[in-house]
Amino acid sequence: MPSVQLPPKESNLFKRVLKCYEQKQYKNGLKFCKMILSNPKFAEHGETLAMKGLTLNCLGKKEEAYEFVRKGLRNDVKSHVCWHVYGLLQRSDKKYDEAIKCYRNALKLDKDNLQILRDLSLLQIQMRDLEGYRETRYQLLQLRPTQRASWIGYAIAYHLLKDYDMALKLLEEFRKTQQIPPNKIDYEYSELILYQNQVMREADLFQESLEHIETYENKVCDKLVVEEIKGEMLLKLGRLKEAGEIFKDLIDRNAENWNYYEGLEKALQPSTLEERLRIYEEISKQHPRALSPRRLPLNFVSGEKFRELMDKFLRINFSKGCPPLFTTLKSLYYNTEKVSMIQELVTSYEDSLKTCDFFSPYENEEKEPPTTLLWVQYFLAQHFDRLGQYSLALDYINSAITSTPTLIELFYIKAKIYKHIGNLKEAAKWMDEAQSLDTADRFINSKCAKYMLRANMVKEAEDMCSKFTREGTSAMENLNEMQCMWYQTECASAYQRLGKYGEALKKCHEVERHSPSKWTTGGKEPQMHHLWQSSSALSCGVILHYCSYADAV
Repeated sequence: MPSVQLPPKESNLFKRVLKCYEQKQYKNGLKFCKMILSNPKFAEHGETLAMKGLTLNCLGKKEEAYEFVRKGLRNDVKSHVCWHVYGLLQRSDKKYDEAIKCYRNALKLDKDNLQILRDLSLLQIQMRDLEGYRETRYQLLQLRPTQRASWIGYAIAYHLLKDYDMALKLLEEFRKTQQIPPNKIDYEYSELILYQNQVMREADLFQESLEHIETYENKVCDKLVVEEIKGEMLLKLGRLKEAGEIFKDLIDRNAENWNYYEGLEKALQPSTLEERLRIYEEISKQHPRALSPRRLPLNFVSGEKFRELMDKFLRINFSKGCPPLFTTLKSLYYNTEKVSMIQELVTSYEDSLKTCDFFSPYENEEKEPPTTLLWVQYFLAQHFDRLGQYSLALDYINSAITSTPTLIELFYIKAKIYKHIGNLKEAAKWMDEAQSLDTADRFINSKCAKYMLRANMVKEAEDMCSKFTREGTSAMENLNEMQCMWYQTECASAYQRLGKYGEALKKCHEVERHSPSKWTTGGKEPQMHHLWQSSSALSCGVILHYCSYADAV
């Protein structure tokens, strides 16, 4: 059916439909659609039917939406609006390939439509069709050469294609067009300078990057990033003395950033262990409250020096009450000698604190507060859990819970120990206990749901997640919509263990839709297909195969 031109009255109503859609006034939009379609002359008007379907889709009426949009497209197959709307509907269902086809059909009918081109470019980069993305951004640049987004988008296309020279030329040409008053702070211009410099660094143009950041330093708002770039580039160029001064200044600003210490070591190039250790001792004197200059030497010292430094480090953290202490030291557990020293020190602390409230019975300073013993026992529970001595770990965590039954971290570790033992039901029970102490904590809620799924408690896990999902829809639907991969893969595994292979396959197909194994990239192999190679997706691949085999048997 050929396109029907609406008269002024209906045309104004249609414009109001579009405005209502943009402003999310969907019920009003449906009223205006009804006013147009109630006229017998325009009862089959394709674009109005398509917009009615799009509006219904936003209200959750998906089946009706498809019915109206397809009917509208049949009635007006030469309307770019109908094809665009059909593409939007396909995009809402994550059918990106189909949506791209619809957008291309719409562009055949209206090749210079900015909104369709923008929507197409977004889907092309979503599907990693970088060549197609470049072409679309070029069209947008031709149509809107004065817009900042047009230049940046086109430069990004070349950047992603690793054509750094072209990306830099585009960024420089665009930068020259910007008129910035001398004393005005312009955050967008600042970000443009930093992005330009990032491309230079990725292209290994170290000298050019350094000169660039020094030239435009006054225009960049983030002064910390400027210094970091200078330090990195000076190291790359071998100007070690200058780099050392910059990293010392950076450490003065943030003494807990491990990257700064790594940069300082590269700049100073200590030749012996004593020289390397002296660097950290000097920084520790300048920043007595900083933990990093005390923690980092533990990676490279050994023997009695390690025992001495570890003793100081542990005492400070136990006195302060530092829950992530074990996590901070976990990277040392590859060395059995260091592990035995840690165990010897911490067990001696516990024995002494129980009897005299000191880390050592020979001390005469101020007594430690009762919480110090709690954190020592908390650490020992994690220590023995890591070593596989689960009965000892449970003894320590139970002692800590007896003294302080309101601390979430204790129940969390107890659940973790039971998980490592293999008692998943008990692990889920204690994680639920931890969650009940703070029902507003999303992290512990997610952990509890995961433990429940591992214990095959699918319904309980869904109820747990529903505390943080959108009201009005089921938790399972909302988690699927948000592409919550960890939940879907764990759920699929749980259904497989329960023998519900149909439900397991359903979950696997949902994961596969989120992370397809191969994306269309203009006839080329995709540059970024790592999502399907992730552990989540691979586990679903195994389940798909297993369930198919079970059904066949």
